[in-house]
Amino acid sequence: MIPAEAMVPTVTRVTSARRETADTWTLELEPPGGRKAAYRPGQFNMLYAFGVGEVPISISGTARRGGGLLHTVRAAGPVSGAITGLKRGAALGVRGPYGTGWPLDEAAGGDVVLVAGGLGLAPLRPALRALLAGRERYGRVALLYGARRPEEILFRRELEDWRRRLDVEVEVTVDHAGADWHGEVGVVTALVRRAGFDAARTTAMICGPEVMMRFTVAALRQAGVDDARMHLSMERNMKCALGHCGHCQFGADFVCKEGPVLRYDRIRERLAAREI
Repeated sequence: MIPAEAMVPTVTRVTSARRETADTWTLELEPPGGRKAAYRPGQFNMLYAFGVGEVPISISGTARRGGGLLHTVRAAGPVSGAITGLKRGAALGVRGPYGTGWPLDEAAGGDVVLVAGGLGLAPLRPALRALLAGRERYGRVALLYGARRPEEILFRRELEDWRRRLDVEVEVTVDHAGADWHGEVGVVTALVRRAGFDAARTTAMICGPEVMMRFTVAALRQAGVDDARMHLSMERNMKCALGHCGHCQFGADFVCKEGPVLRYDRIRERLAAREI
């Protein structure tokens, strides 16, 4: 039996709202009880816009000052649209954090490749921050990021900060661009063969549209990365976050409980079946 309080959101306040792209905002929420919120990179919260509804949103980091949780939200429907419209001081309901996280401890001692597509950089950002905070525990670290257009690139300032470091490889590409874009043009999977990593000791963390993740897995397998060392974030139709409603069932798994981060060898056959 699921306790009733698990379904009731805690009321919090928006302490800042920063526009990332034309339709995407990063909201900082006040830390519960004035303390830095605890979560594992890769987990998500259920955010409730009062009078509209609730949606699952990955945690995209912790604020440098104050310790509030960050959530990067794209306005894609009534609920997410209402959330992105909130201003500083507005009330928001929060449940969580829920789900599994990225395998940071398991990856220790080897190379790590993070591959993000579009908004998929948001759930991977806290993982990269953790990797860099404990840099001595890992071998080579690479972030491969693809967006549809230059104006849709997230976290531009932080990407530049990461680029300036000498201990992480950062590659960014876009699908389409005008003459004023001087970076890479092409799909993110094309960056895999150029990244420097030892496939036999590499852990891959992947987040983005499912079609992008399928092609990324194929590129990583071709490069020699083992299926058991690839981890994907599968955010599918989560409604209750407690494995009760069944909306997020993905074969034998409930994504809200067994995921959203799932090992590729566990979901290999299901991911190949596009109708699931």
